[in-house]
Amino acid sequence: MLRTVITTTLLAAGIAASAQAQAPTRAQDSAFVRQNYTKLDRQIVMRDGVKLYTVIYVPKDASAGTPYPFLMTRTPYSAGPYGEQKYRLRGPGPSRELSQEKYIFVYQDVRGRYLSQGQFEEMTPALKGIKAAVVQGPATPHDESTDTFDTIEWLLKNVPGNNGRVGMVGISYPGFYATAALPNAHPALKSVSPQAPVTDEFMGDDARHKGAFFLLDNFDFTNSFDVPRPKPVAQYEELFKFEPKDAYKFYLKLGPIKNANSSKYFNNRARIWNEYLQHETYDAYWQARNIRTALTGVKPAVLVVGGWFDAEDLFGALNTYKAIEKQNPGATNRLVMGPWTHGAWARPDWSTFGPLSFGSNVSQTFRETLETPFFNFYLKDKGSFNPAEATVFNTGTNEWKTYAAWPPAATKTRTLYFQEAGRLGFTAPPAASKPAQYVSDPANPVPYTEGVHAERKNEYMIEDQRFAAKRPDVLTFQTEPLTEDLTLAGPLTADLFVSTSGTDADFIVKVIDVLPANATGFAPGKKPTAGYQRLVRAEVMRGRFRNSFTQPEAFKPNQPTEVKYELPDVLHTFRKGHRLMVQVQSTWFPLVDRNPQKFVPIAKAEAKDFQKATIRLYHDAKQASAVRVQVVAP
Repeated sequence: MLRTVITTTLLAAGIAASAQAQAPTRAQDSAFVRQNYTKLDRQIVMRDGVKLYTVIYVPKDASAGTPYPFLMTRTPYSAGPYGEQKYRLRGPGPSRELSQEKYIFVYQDVRGRYLSQGQFEEMTPALKGIKAAVVQGPATPHDESTDTFDTIEWLLKNVPGNNGRVGMVGISYPGFYATAALPNAHPALKSVSPQAPVTDEFMGDDARHKGAFFLLDNFDFTNSFDVPRPKPVAQYEELFKFEPKDAYKFYLKLGPIKNANSSKYFNNRARIWNEYLQHETYDAYWQARNIRTALTGVKPAVLVVGGWFDAEDLFGALNTYKAIEKQNPGATNRLVMGPWTHGAWARPDWSTFGPLSFGSNVSQTFRETLETPFFNFYLKDKGSFNPAEATVFNTGTNEWKTYAAWPPAATKTRTLYFQEAGRLGFTAPPAASKPAQYVSDPANPVPYTEGVHAERKNEYMIEDQRFAAKRPDVLTFQTEPLTEDLTLAGPLTADLFVSTSGTDADFIVKVIDVLPANATGFAPGKKPTAGYQRLVRAEVMRGRFRNSFTQPEAFKPNQPTEVKYELPDVLHTFRKGHRLMVQVQSTWFPLVDRNPQKFVPIAKAEAKDFQKATIRLYHDAKQASAVRVQVVAP
């Protein structure tokens, strides 16, 4: 998850490649802030009387008659530094470009976090029927939309030198708060950019994917984030010391997930951790926290931003955009998807990732040509802003593409069928075809990455999968070398016909680009060897949810059944001479918690519940396992 690193300090500063290299720049930026901005620390009263701690940077020439718009970030990760004499080292805006442009920058600790009063709720559910004009009092209904509304109302009335317009921006959890401002938005809120927004934590964001619990990230995240807070604090401490050298070995030794609540670890002190595990189905808890259903009547202009290599909230960016688009036909709603990890567009430079080279600083290009013009146009009437509906980076050709819609309208659905002898192709399999099979052993799960790592490795999103292909519990299917380029654009659908000797199973489907010797797009000295199996997209499905996320079902042992689910979108060209590969497996550890492969509540499972299972994948004419893709016409 690593949402903890996406603090407002990161938003203001990006991530320095080297502290030594950044020192002169930070000194210059700090001087710029102090020379050009006045810092105000205020506590703004919400309609129910709760005070939210708010830090405001006002351009000094605003008092001389130059009005400025507000640009606000609401965050659970600290609006600090606190105190009117303590300025951000670099900023004060979410980027140097916006800081130089000058806005009235606002950072606010959300309800129940850091120095704000109130009770924090994980992804506060959006209330229906909330009115802007209400009678104030302790029992007044509130959500993140009303807190934003009340904050904007106060800012307009109490900060001189504003032009009456407000924008919002946030990455990750702050991206959720940007999204949550859209329902019943304040009339002064003119532009909003949810960036890598947490959107639906059960279906595909930080907590779970298709019901499968993302163990590695959540264990680390909630240790620092989910600390009890009886009163406002300026700093949080971890619940327990946690410095493993080998995450795979640590979580395997931990055993069943219920052991995380031992006295050594969470010890039932972490409310959100317990909520995550108590709610193992898509029940009212998760449904209320799906912000997509509240995204109706959207009036501000929206710029949704996400990264193809975002291990936390790739789902959130794509599906926030799609929800707004579907439920608000007339809304101004645009999408940007670049070759970024979580929030990497805020970094000073993003020209490479792992062995990949993008040929230019794609983060700076985004900030200069999209993000800054977006806010300038809608908040200052400066310049113009008329990009395509979708500005999307092709991860196979290393180039930006623009489309009038996302997914592109001019695509054709094609089906890649699994076949005998590890073949993959667009031709349906024969009537008689022996199923492929493997034994899945929770005691020896397939690692999500190669090597020894203490924390989650971002590069797993593009990693060479040859380490997995060597294992007997991973099925591999691939095409012949392509005779022409093949561009996939949009979601991928895995349609598996499977059986298990157990009563439950997970399924992970990975779509892979197998590179020939002449492959391009790599940084100097980092070009991989021929046969590199570059991961393009992967997703897990907890098999018990194959028919319903609210009503899980056990598998009948050894009885074939269909498991069908959607993988997040891609824009990737498999070049001529490359192969397209698909791998299927049932563990992805410790990224995803282990399924006991027995139909029991996993949060309560005992060590004895974890059992080996024989998994069969059928690929005959009647049970034609396949992956459906959206192909862009050449």
